[in-house]
Amino acid sequence: MLDLLVVNATLPDGRTGMSIAVQDGRIAEVTAGLAAPAHETLDVQGLLVTPHFIDPHFHMDATLSYGLPRVNQSGTLLEGIALWGELKPLLTAEALIERALSYCDWAVAKGLLAVRTHVDTSDPSLLAVDALVEVKRRVAPYLDLQLVAFPQDGVLRTKGNIDNLKRALDKGVDVVGGIPHFERTMADGAASVKLLCELAAERGKRVDMHCDESDDPHSRHIETLAFESQRLGLQGRVTGSHCTSMHSMDNYYVSKLLPLIAEAGVSVIANPLINITLQGRHDTYPKRRGMTRVPELMAAGVNVAFGHDCVMDPWYGMGSGDMLEVAHMGLHVAQMTSQAGIRQCFDAVTVNAAKVFGLTNYGLASGCDASFVLLQARDPVEAIRLRATRLKVYRQGKLLAESPAATATLHVTGRPPSTAFMKSP
Repeated sequence: MLDLLVVNATLPDGRTGMSIAVQDGRIAEVTAGLAAPAHETLDVQGLLVTPHFIDPHFHMDATLSYGLPRVNQSGTLLEGIALWGELKPLLTAEALIERALSYCDWAVAKGLLAVRTHVDTSDPSLLAVDALVEVKRRVAPYLDLQLVAFPQDGVLRTKGNIDNLKRALDKGVDVVGGIPHFERTMADGAASVKLLCELAAERGKRVDMHCDESDDPHSRHIETLAFESQRLGLQGRVTGSHCTSMHSMDNYYVSKLLPLIAEAGVSVIANPLINITLQGRHDTYPKRRGMTRVPELMAAGVNVAFGHDCVMDPWYGMGSGDMLEVAHMGLHVAQMTSQAGIRQCFDAVTVNAAKVFGLTNYGLASGCDASFVLLQARDPVEAIRLRATRLKVYRQGKLLAESPAATATLHVTGRPPSTAFMKSP
């Protein structure tokens, strides 16, 4: 007897009337019209079932710290970095752990069951590293947390930062990070990319660098990252995050850059909510949007995912852990409003992000983990439009969270008694 049988489901690829059979935490079968005995049978009546959401770029060590020690009055990246510098000496492991666990609660409720978080390694005490290693241990039964060693103050710019980063890896941090555009010179930035990629190759780690988070078209560290990825045989294991300078580069240079990134197997993560907020701050009008060239990268064969980046921290006072909100902003900023484009934005917070993360057994197919979300929507387009309610969230076949359907009661003569804002089936 099956543990769970989901029937009458719509899948993200458009298949309808599908059944998902779950046994021992895995998907046993996905087929149309399956009838089989099960401890629980869930008829979802044509609603969308999707693999769980993934956030491939986040900063959990800072999350929910908004207002500490003060509010970012300008809303700029540089004031946010300065604020984080003021906050770091005041951090305690207990408070950091509690904020991170609270955010993980939000994530689970939103169907977000895998998060890659950068953790600042610039503090020699590595307090944030120890705290997030502990958070990773605690949330392991219900959420995949992947940690990136992130030298926020620059790995070469700050004395001892390379040793701090190595110690963080020794403590169990999963991925090598960097921030080459924050080094003192372009040459130092390129040197940091080489150094950190060599460290990752030596230790068998993935790489995820904050790369060219700038409006400066001459910030071209993504080129170096792609080169080092090929030189060291790291294809498929390297990610460039942000890459916002690409928005300001001339088209001729980009025409050479995109094939290089694709050939190197480097993924790119855009962070639509934050990129559109922090970039273009020196512009009057016309004002640059700031986000990297998402549709062009995708068309060149580059794996592109979307990250949330920040939620209620020194850089960004908004957010709720909703990856559909991220996709919603992404499609607007990238002008990906075709039906195909909207679906690509849905992929950017699901299957594309899984590739960045290196998740195995992800998806809706036989043998995959039974980790999926029932949405109050009938297709990915409607899911993004409504930022659809997560009616049920499952992790390896176990129900983790559920929410009541979003409906409004109407008191209008001659009209239906309620509406859920959905189109007719």
